[in-house]
Amino acid sequence: MPTPDFVLALRAKVGHDMLWLSGATAVIVRPGPGGDEVLLVKRSDDGNWSPIAGIVDPGEDPHVTAVREAAEEACVEVQVQRLAWLNVTEPVSYANGDVTQYIDHTFLCRWIAGEPRPGDGEATDARFFAVDALPDMPANYLERIQVALQDRPDTALGGR
Repeated sequence: MPTPDFVLALRAKVGHDMLWLSGATAVIVRPGPGGDEVLLVKRSDDGNWSPIAGIVDPGEDPHVTAVREAAEEACVEVQVQRLAWLNVTEPVSYANGDVTQYIDHTFLCRWIAGEPRPGDGEATDARFFAVDALPDMPANYLERIQVALQDRPDTALGGR
C-alpha cells in the first residue's frame, strides 16, 4: 500500500502542509559469492534504487515496520540485527505538493528466506547487489547503507 490510511486521513485535515512521520529503513544483507550483498528495490515512483523503507504505522514498533516492509516490498523474510542509525531526514516534497519529514530508524537486517521480487506495487525490481558494486542511487539512501554496514558497537545518532 503506497500511502497508509492514517496518512490519508491526516492529509484530509492538513492538506499539503508538513507532516512529521516515523520511518524505518531495512538495510538487508546476505553473504554472496564475493562478499556481502545488499537487497535494493527500484522504486516505482521515481525509478531510483533504494533499500527497503516505509512509514511506521501508529502503535507499531519501528523494527517491526522494517520486517513488514521487507515482506511487502520485496517478498523476503528478514531478521533485524540492530538499530544502526537514528536520524531526521531533510523535508521531502512529493509531486502532488505534500511535504513530509521523517525520523528514520535505519536497521541492519539479515536476509533469512525468499527470492526478492516486487511485491506491493511500490517497486518495479528487487535484487541483491554486491556491496562494492551498488547501482547509482540518491545520496540519502547510500548513506543509510554505509552507516548500517559500519561495524560500530553503538547506534549512530543524527548526522554522521
